[in-house]
Amino acid sequence: MSEYLGIIVIVIAVAVLAVGGMFFLYRPGRKAVPPPVEAPEVKPAPEPEAERAQPEEEGATTTVPPPVKPAEPLIKKPEVEIPPPSAGRMVRLRSRLARSQSVLGKSLLELLSRDRLDDEVWDEIEESLITADVGIAPTQVMVEELRTKVKVLGTRTPEEVRGLLREELLKQIDPELDRTLRVGKHGERPAVALVVGVNGTGKTTTTGKLARVLVGDGKKVVLGAADTFRAAAADQLQTWGERVGAEVVRGPEGGDPASVAFDAVSKGIGDKADVVIVDTAGRLHTKTGLMDELGKVKRVIEKKATVDEVLLVLDATTGQNGMRQAQVFAEVVNITGIALTKLDGTAKGGIIIAVQRELGVPVKLVGLGEGPDDLAPFDPEVFVDAILGD
Repeated sequence: MSEYLGIIVIVIAVAVLAVGGMFFLYRPGRKAVPPPVEAPEVKPAPEPEAERAQPEEEGATTTVPPPVKPAEPLIKKPEVEIPPPSAGRMVRLRSRLARSQSVLGKSLLELLSRDRLDDEVWDEIEESLITADVGIAPTQVMVEELRTKVKVLGTRTPEEVRGLLREELLKQIDPELDRTLRVGKHGERPAVALVVGVNGTGKTTTTGKLARVLVGDGKKVVLGAADTFRAAAADQLQTWGERVGAEVVRGPEGGDPASVAFDAVSKGIGDKADVVIVDTAGRLHTKTGLMDELGKVKRVIEKKATVDEVLLVLDATTGQNGMRQAQVFAEVVNITGIALTKLDGTAKGGIIIAVQRELGVPVKLVGLGEGPDDLAPFDPEVFVDAILGD
């Protein structure tokens, strides 16, 4: 009996242990063991259509995608222009001279054609010449010459009066003066031209237009922006140069003008240019400062090359005020020629006679408009004929 009881106790103990184990494994709130995570299948990326090898079929053509065009620059450089040559420019622009200067010619012709030339008429002739900015001294010389010739002629036809006046005007302008621009190359070294003048006279514009004249004549030009005190001057010259394919040498704003001039001449020698044109500063605060600055520019250039031409730019509309400016520059540098701008406007043509007489140098260039090709070599005969009309 006791044996059966022992067996029953063992069976009950095993059952209790089994039930307890099941409860421990599957008790409420216990998280289930997560199933094992399988690694995702990695598929190779599809090949691009252009690179995927396609089976060649008989008679099939292969399509090649068009090349991608590069983006166009936002700022385009201006196209290089081919300016007209200097020959005949003033003849082409003669009509502009005639429109602005014919009042003087008509007035003088009318006065000299009168039957009786008394002192009152000669006073009017003298007044007309002075009003045209001829200047007092040249006017007195002209009037005396005309009075003498009129007495010799006696009676005068309109043709004779015109011929008389033409002869006297030409004599005062002096067609015998050498008006040739000295821009001939010296062997391997370029010619050098300095452009001087007060700011506001059209100095930088004249420099750019002169470059066009020379490029039109087949010369290779380098421009030096030595007016470093005006950033606008260097930018303006850069634009002029780009239009005709002329290299422009410039320096930092407020930098040394002589250094820029030296670099421009060096560039001209290196590029085998024909002409180097240097635009200088136009400040006129004191004659001493101007003399020091322009003198230094000239001396530094002469370490590399010869300064062949010093062109003084004058605004023809300023009349006798321009004469005073001219005299200051003439004392500072050795001026070889004058570029007279704005002669097609309200300017008085007599300024040509006055400035040549005062400075003893010829007018070589005249500006006859706002266009890029309105700068012309001065021709005295074309000028006088435009004043007097046909």
